[in-house]
Order: sequence, then C-alpha cells, then structure tokens
Amino acid sequence: MVMKFSDAGARRDEQLVRRPAASADKLPVLIILHQEGSTPGRVGRLLAERGHPLDIRRPRLGDRLPETLALHAGVVIFGGPMSANDGDDWLRAETDFIGVALKEEKPFLGLCLGAQMLCRHLGGNVCAHADGRAEIGYYPIRPTRAGLDFADELGAPWPTHVYHWHREGFDTPRGAVALAEGDDFPVQAIRYGDAAFGFQFHPEVTHAMVYRWTTLAAARMNAPGAQAAPLHHRGRFMYDPAVRLWLGMFLDRWLDGGRGAQRLDGTPAHPMAGDPGAHPAPPHHGDRLLAETEGAAHVVEPDLPRVIRRVR
Repeated sequence: MVMKFSDAGARRDEQLVRRPAASADKLPVLIILHQEGSTPGRVGRLLAERGHPLDIRRPRLGDRLPETLALHAGVVIFGGPMSANDGDDWLRAETDFIGVALKEEKPFLGLCLGAQMLCRHLGGNVCAHADGRAEIGYYPIRPTRAGLDFADELGAPWPTHVYHWHREGFDTPRGAVALAEGDDFPVQAIRYGDAAFGFQFHPEVTHAMVYRWTTLAAARMNAPGAQAAPLHHRGRFMYDPAVRLWLGMFLDRWLDGGRGAQRLDGTPAHPMAGDPGAHPAPPHHGDRLLAETEGAAHVVEPDLPRVIRRVR
C-alpha cells in the first residue's frame, strides 16, 4: 500500500512504536529535504552505515513533522534554493520545529539553508552579501578558537576547503558559538549547546551531486565570487578526501552528543570513534535507501536494513 503525504508521518510514528526491536536496532535519523529530487548524499550513507534508518520527509511537499523526536536519534535539515527569510508556512514550521530538537536535547544538524534556519530560530540574522557575492565552489575556512577546541574534542582537524552553494549567510546568534570562519561570509559553522550544529557548507555532496548542480544550475556560477565548473571538480579532487574523513568523525561525535544515540531498547548505540571495526557494512535485508553513493550518476537505492523511505 502506498502512503499519502498527508498521513505518512503519523503512520510511520506508529510503526516505529509497534515495530519489534532487534537487539542491534537503532533509532532513525529524521532527514528533512526540500526538493523532490534531493537526497541526503554522503550524510545519509554514513548514517546508514552506522546502523541508523533514515526517516526522509519533505514538508515543502506536504510531509508532516513529528510532534516529538522521542522516536528519533536526531534530525538533519538540508539545503535548498529558497531563503530562510521566506514566509512560506512550511518553512516557518521547519524553523519552529528546530525548537523541538533543542528542547529535547536531540542532535541537530543544519546544512546551508538548515544552518540559516537554526540561526533564525535562535534570533540571528540571515542576509545576502553586501556586494552581492556568492560562494559557489570550494572555499577556505578557518577554525576559531572554539573551533580548535572542538577539533581537539573530535580528534580530527577541520578541512581547509569545503564545498559551498549559497548567496546568503548568517551571523552568530545569541547563545551560539562560531566554530569556523571564511572570507566573504565570516560565519561558516556554529554550535549551540552540546548537540546543535549549523554549517554554511555542504559536506554531504557526492560526485554525482556536484555534477548535477554544476549542470542544472550552471547560471548560478555567473554570480560574483562564484567559481567556474572546472574548479568545482578540481577542488573536489584536491579537498574532498579530508572532508570525507572529517565528516565521518563529526557524525560519530554528533550522534553521541545527545540522548538520541541509543538503540530502540534504550541502550547506548555507538562504539568509540576511530575503532576500525566500529561501523561494518550493514547486511542486506531488502529495504531501500534513497541516497546517492560515491560516484553514482543518479539516485540509487541499495538494499540496506531498516531504512524508512518516504513515498507518495
């Protein structure tokens, strides 16, 4: 039976409650996307490799958000072509929903638009560059003093260059701490409390995503400050290995940052970061993951266990 968008979220919450839990089952991570063809990219793959199902929802297309994150390990809000300042009802609802994660002390991660939503929720400002400049391509970032401390906590240095695709930036809202800075857009990463993070950049991009963005949105590369397509691919070759390593270690820390890092039976879910045997590839059980894998030309759906797929 195909679920409809209007009630899929509620039904999924019921299924999570009723589903018998195997000893190794972990809570799903709520994935919020903003376009029909969007995927969680590398973030989705790494979360699945760590045993977490992905509860993929698109409120912009009618999906409901849960009233609580008690049945989720955390939430990731991804990017999109819209502005965090827009007045659409769904966007306001997503921005307000961030308060659920903060109140329940669940791990929250905002990427690009999602980071700007976090800033807006905390009372900060999101605006375009004064000279109309954009960051589209690979650009350098530098850790702040707090960012260096976080790198020590993480056990991994920040990548020197990361992938961007934006023309608006955000400031450091009250109560948050800036972790990384850039040139045209000074605030590149923020942390609020122990488990809420916002990154202006896109560590989730795969080769397929970079190819698609630079092809379908080529006009954006005419903006002041944007890089030409060949520099995107060159930058990926040069800088992506460090980003990939850093992201895996960050997600380990992020998942352990709140009470969401548990199995369905309430026991701790994650081994120590850095253990080479900590995240074996999951067995194949027939469920499908809506995510892009490294080097894939299109969205692929490999057989992975316990993955919640949003359907229309």
